[in-house]
Amino acid sequence: QVQLVESGGGLVQPGGSLRLSCAAAGSIFSINAMGWYRQAPGKERELVGSVTSSGTTNYVNYADSVKGRFTLSRDYAKDMVYLQMNSLKPEDTAVYYCNVRIKVRPTMTDINYWGQGTQVTVSS
Repeated sequence: QVQLVESGGGLVQPGGSLRLSCAAAGSIFSINAMGWYRQAPGKERELVGSVTSSGTTNYVNYADSVKGRFTLSRDYAKDMVYLQMNSLKPEDTAVYYCNVRIKVRPTMTDINYWGQGTQVTVSS
């Protein structure tokens, strides 16, 4: 079984910063991708950013709405991914979900796992 532990959400003022963390643990053979999604009230869940691994090449992808403000990074030794959020806007208010694509043991099957979500509120 694989578990994701998310942390770092909270209340910040517009223009402030927040750092989200997600750690994966369990029957992991390899992690193919790690990233963050978010869902605001009344809206569809959307991709914020992701890091996808293919061989020795890593691909980083961001939503247009967060480019230049958010930075995604991965700690391969710790099976963790971080989302550094700067210049936060009220429009960034949402529940943020960690998503990890893992090749699990013993079946060696690729499975997507979701965290339970952490609330980010940007308000004065």
